[in-house]
Amino acid sequence: MSDSAYRRDSAAFFEPTDRTRLQRYPGRARYERDAIYDVLDEALVCHMGFSVRSQPYVIPTLCARVDDQLYLHGSAASRALTAMTSLPRVCVTATILDGLVLSRSAFNHSVNYRSVVVIGSATLIADIGEKRRALEQFTNAIVVGRWDDVRPPTRQELKGTTILRIPLVEASLKSRSGGPTDPDEERELDAWAGVIPLSVRASEPIPDPTLREGIAVPRYVAAYVRNRS
Repeated sequence: MSDSAYRRDSAAFFEPTDRTRLQRYPGRARYERDAIYDVLDEALVCHMGFSVRSQPYVIPTLCARVDDQLYLHGSAASRALTAMTSLPRVCVTATILDGLVLSRSAFNHSVNYRSVVVIGSATLIADIGEKRRALEQFTNAIVVGRWDDVRPPTRQELKGTTILRIPLVEASLKSRSGGPTDPDEERELDAWAGVIPLSVRASEPIPDPTLREGIAVPRYVAAYVRNRS
């Protein structure tokens, strides 16, 4: 089943829980599955939060979504990833910064953003076939179509890679968009107000200096954009 067909058939919303229901600015909360998946698909890097023996940790890592599963990538030597599998639940966040909001007062400055929080239990992927499929998803999450052009991982490389899977059951999205929210009495001030949009942009590809002569830049590399929403 294709990803688009899968999403049409899936439940449209995540049910808010005590852990995912927003308490501050609840009007900025969204629980639509498509909106949450769009952020996870675009973000590429996420942060894992967990506690081991009362010591808190927040670790950045690559993430990739496959249907209703979120995969996390790391080295087999990573103690953090291994520790996560022994915990009843972990927290994963992914944030996209869309703009700087400049108000007429320092207090009202803000940012436009989309931030997803996922809470669930992490399972270590031991099956070589599932690892390979997950790494294919990671590779194509970096650049769509890349997997088919490169050497696939060896069995030894797969053994040296840790892949965790978290089912997407508890998740929420918090976002802000639009301009500054200055009160009426401050709109006569002389300070400039507005939004500076931000985005991740790809520059012209730089070839490896050891690249063999005659290898052209693939079309998917030359036309690459990060924002796929």
